[in-house]
Amino acid sequence: MASAGKPVIIAQFSDLHVVAAGRNHYGVDTVAGLERCIAHLGALDAVPDLLIASGDLVDTGSPAEYVRLRELLSRVRVPLCLMPGNHDLRAPLRLVFHDHHYLGSDGRIHYHRDVGGLRVIALDSVIEGRNGGDLDDAQLQWLDDLLCSQPVQPALMFMHHPPVVTGFSRMDSIAVTPESVAGLGRIIARHPQVRAVLCGHVHRCAQTAWHGTLVSVCPSTAFQARLRLGAGRFEASPDEPPAYQLHYWDGATLVTHTVTV
Repeated sequence: MASAGKPVIIAQFSDLHVVAAGRNHYGVDTVAGLERCIAHLGALDAVPDLLIASGDLVDTGSPAEYVRLRELLSRVRVPLCLMPGNHDLRAPLRLVFHDHHYLGSDGRIHYHRDVGGLRVIALDSVIEGRNGGDLDDAQLQWLDDLLCSQPVQPALMFMHHPPVVTGFSRMDSIAVTPESVAGLGRIIARHPQVRAVLCGHVHRCAQTAWHGTLVSVCPSTAFQARLRLGAGRFEASPDEPPAYQLHYWDGATLVTHTVTV
């Protein structure tokens, strides 16, 4: 439960796609969108307890992009945790954010952090060099052991790729493997303290029930994808604004607010 009745607020940025100066992604100035989200976050009446950036932090994985990302995120005045997405590379991420010790020194980046009685868990679904992802056996075992160690502590789990079919076939074609989905699903079904699995990757907001919990997809700080339920290529939707999410936990109930800026 949250201590002394104080709610816990977790902010989520996803699919930032920070680029080097003078570049864009799908014709969009992704840095401008991130700057708008950072400014909005900084003006909130209720200061979040944590900001977690859930992957595709940069566009090509270059050190220069991570240096620019670090400068942008230095304006955030709340604790920050980073996760990789399929556009990220672990080595330059760790190099530039060398003081973020939870990133580890090698291998996949998974970790947990307790915030006001709420356990925040980050998984790494990235296969470098591929857009789709998976969850290796060692990571799934680590997750199961972690959840077994505190079976009544409420938890939020973050991963970049959603473990569900969204109906957006282009993004569903670069999802996590069916074997990883099945393995994760078995763990989630055994651990009802996981109140939500919070993802990114799709550049749209979406939710569904899954194995007794909620899967929620955060929109992008850079741009939203044009909605295509079924076949169709991925392209930006220029009329939809940058967005992020605030996850509000009062000790018993989780409410997610999608913030457009």
